[in-house]
Amino acid sequence: MDSARSWLQKFQPRDKTRAAGKKKEEDGNGGNQDSNEAIDEALLSSVTKQKVAAAKQYIENHYKEQMKNLQERKERRTILEKKLADADVSEEDQNNLLKFLEKKETEYMRLQRHKMGVEDFELLTMIGKGAFGEVRVCREKTSGHVYAMKKLKKSEMLRRGQVEHVKAERNLLAEVDSNCIVKLYCSFQDDEHLYLIMEYLPGGDMMTLLMRKDILTEDEARFYVGETVLAIESIHKHNYIHRDIKPDNLLLDRYGHLKLSDFGLCKPLDCSTLEENDFSVGQNVNGSTQSSTPKRSQQEQLQHWQINRRTLAYSTVGTPDYIAPEVLLKKGYGMECDWWSLGAIMYEMLVGYPPFYSDDPMLTCRKIVNWKTYLKFPEEARLSPEAKDLISKLLCNVNQRLGSKGADEIKAHPFFKGVEWNKLYQMEAAFIPEVNDELDTQNFEKFDESDSQTQSSSRSGPWRKLN
Repeated sequence: MDSARSWLQKFQPRDKTRAAGKKKEEDGNGGNQDSNEAIDEALLSSVTKQKVAAAKQYIENHYKEQMKNLQERKERRTILEKKLADADVSEEDQNNLLKFLEKKETEYMRLQRHKMGVEDFELLTMIGKGAFGEVRVCREKTSGHVYAMKKLKKSEMLRRGQVEHVKAERNLLAEVDSNCIVKLYCSFQDDEHLYLIMEYLPGGDMMTLLMRKDILTEDEARFYVGETVLAIESIHKHNYIHRDIKPDNLLLDRYGHLKLSDFGLCKPLDCSTLEENDFSVGQNVNGSTQSSTPKRSQQEQLQHWQINRRTLAYSTVGTPDYIAPEVLLKKGYGMECDWWSLGAIMYEMLVGYPPFYSDDPMLTCRKIVNWKTYLKFPEEARLSPEAKDLISKLLCNVNQRLGSKGADEIKAHPFFKGVEWNKLYQMEAAFIPEVNDELDTQNFEKFDESDSQTQSSSRSGPWRKLN
């Protein structure tokens, strides 16, 4: 009995009442001893009830989450089965796709259960590098599955005030279940770095594709602009805006389909030193009056852009070519800024260079803010009236911008006539990249891994969560 009471006392609160009761017990007061034992048992019962309630809540939440995940898994399979039934796909291909889905689901569940660390991965080829860290292709040692590992320096994120941006990106990737968005499998950290384990898309990015092809046909552009619309729509539905969408952040899977991501590791262009009057028309970067800029033909401008494109993309300063004017002016902005970026990317796809391109990033900023003066369509590009109209309705004032009332406004534009939006990701892509195996990185820029001073990606595009 004494040993049992001693064990039970471990669960009892140590307060003055119990201390006094214990003293009386030691004095040999039998009646009080019985009373104190009753109090002890009551206190024990209360503490035990609290622990049982906490355990019950934990178990209920755990199984509720398990049931939710199971239901979502069933729904994803049902959706795929329905899409396959509606599509002209052979029974063998249907079975292969369903097996592939099951494999990915199992892989995802295993990663969720296991507490991962960098030691669980074999680090392979670097495909992105910048001030915040790097992105590498990696292989999970146990399963052999291939991923992209984003490794971010905590010290740099703190110094540059990017912690909230990275958290928002991680939360978005974990929250949004969309085939338009790169998938996040897990995240973990050590004393110096934060790691994001994401799906690896070996098709490269839109920047590389545009550098290889120069200009897309309107049919090709329609396909990729359409998939970008769906990607932007999917993040907007979760109350996120990207703020800096550009070709660098539009990744291609091995089949050529597009997914929105952010492999950016450097800071965005810093326009904080510019005052509002610095954006006035006719001033060059030194503040002196600039009467006119040398006029180039479309071909000359394209060649000039090709020479400078890679340097600008990987500079530590960054390129503002796709940033909306309201973002540059820092007067507050909403989801509409992403539709401006879409317009700038579409222009580059069809013309060969961004609409406000200049040798100097600050001059580009001024052109963007004064877009009414600088937005021109070269005759040599021979854009259709529908393409011109869509671009013009994206590169305009916020209150007039197409998409301000939702993505359906853009989907209904005549440029997209005939597009079956719900089947876009089931179609054959406009461009199928060359991918030899799951570790192939030929569609990405090569990086000098021995160079500790990064000269690479300024791809920032921080995900930003709206309040």
